Amino acid sequence: MDETFITLEYREEKLFLIDQRVLPTTFTLFVCNTYKDVEFSIRDMVVRGAPAIGATAAYGVYMAAKEFAGEKDFETKFKQACAFLSLARPTAVNLKWAIDRMLGTYEKAKKLPIEQIIALLKTDADAIRSEDIATNKEIGRIGNTVVPANATILTHCNTGALATAGWGTALGVIKTAFYDDKNIFVYADETRPRFQGSRLTAWELMQAKIPSKLIPDSAAATLIRDGKIDLVVLGGDRVAANGDVANKLGTFALSVICKEYGIPFYSVVPVSTIDFSIASGADIPIEERSKEEVTHPGGVQVAPDGMDVYNPCFDVTPHQNITGIITERGIIRPPFRENIERLRNGESLL
Repeated sequence: MDETFITLEYREEKLFLIDQRVLPTTFTLFVCNTYKDVEFSIRDMVVRGAPAIGATAAYGVYMAAKEFAGEKDFETKFKQACAFLSLARPTAVNLKWAIDRMLGTYEKAKKLPIEQIIALLKTDADAIRSEDIATNKEIGRIGNTVVPANATILTHCNTGALATAGWGTALGVIKTAFYDDKNIFVYADETRPRFQGSRLTAWELMQAKIPSKLIPDSAAATLIRDGKIDLVVLGGDRVAANGDVANKLGTFALSVICKEYGIPFYSVVPVSTIDFSIASGADIPIEERSKEEVTHPGGVQVAPDGMDVYNPCFDVTPHQNITGIITERGIIRPPFRENIERLRNGESLL
């Protein structure tokens, strides 16, 4: 099965993104004409989800190269633009991964004529997008092996086609199980404070016609305690070398409850989301966002004027709470550090 929508697409010398800020009530495309538009789209969460951010940033690098082509100080301005893009959001490692890959392509080609350099950057950006879709399909196939028939699955935040170049990571596993006729049912957390679950995951579940219910975040613990959940499947924005996972705020709390009640808990990520340079989750930078996301969700005031707010976008789940990390090269299970090192060395866990 293919999606009925395209999350991101480069055509007509522009990058078209589904504007995820206005879903589910409005479906509209946000058009990026420059690399600065790309940076804004990432920072303001027009596009979000680690793999989608990476693919979007790759096109931003290409657009920067086009903009500065022909200028005497091309390399300086080009690399400044890449640094600018890399600061758009600090936690999701795919942003840096994609920019570093594009810079690697440039370094190999920098002695060629500028037209060839730009063409190679476009080819690499297209490859990052297409590889992500293929990776997600493989993740779905591998992840489907841990989903029993008639399972009730809980998921958190959005990890579908909207969060990737296509198909999705954790939601890709769920869709694969659904299309495999496993008769699954899904509970989707609303995912405060930006409601990616209610606005985006619910929309994707309905698009795919997967039986599901939306729940307040705080209802998840009750469902788990009462034996209503068979497994939790969610994403990840950065995985440390020891298996700690940074993901949307609320993931850590779910992992604690699942560990208490013996519920399998899986993070689903491409290998590109693993940051082999970071020893543990304690080293992962956690983005904090504006207080208005909490005090004025959807522009509606729900807190008194002047109230201070702590609004971390992510939390870190320790590897001790994780059953497995599902990737396109197999499922990482304990001992996490050793098995992640195997992936770093190019081995497969299949």
